[in-house]
Amino acid sequence: MAKATFAAGCFWGVEATFRQLPGVSSTRVGYTGGQTANPSYKDVCTDRTGHAEAVEVEYDPAKLSYDKLLEVFWENHDPTQLNRQGPDWGTQYRSAIFFHTPEQEAAAKASKERLEKSRRFSKPIVTQIVPAVEFFEAEDYHQQYLEKKGLASCHIKA
Repeated sequence: MAKATFAAGCFWGVEATFRQLPGVSSTRVGYTGGQTANPSYKDVCTDRTGHAEAVEVEYDPAKLSYDKLLEVFWENHDPTQLNRQGPDWGTQYRSAIFFHTPEQEAAAKASKERLEKSRRFSKPIVTQIVPAVEFFEAEDYHQQYLEKKGLASCHIKA
């Protein structure tokens, strides 16, 4: 198994999107990229912890490539919106790829460059590509939130 971590706005919809992919064995939502240890959702919502709402994806690389995960990441949010997605705003809603290996870093940077060269977006891509740091799991009621509520999605597709 391998691990990938993405931030693309509200983690509920991001998690639901990745959970549907064959080869994903588990997901968990949480907070990463900031300076506050063990933050709560309330803490992160203050926009003062530095954390992003993120999804940690555990997947089988024999069944699902990291490049495919990147493709799904880019397709399911607007990477040109700085610190927001749709109606949600603040640094916790930033677009970010948290890489776990040098190979993930290279793949993420290459995919971002390809997307920029494609001119699919008229505005610059603001997605951060940064090393994965400690991931703090969100409260239980956030895990598989949309599934628990019987909803299909809640995020904006690019």
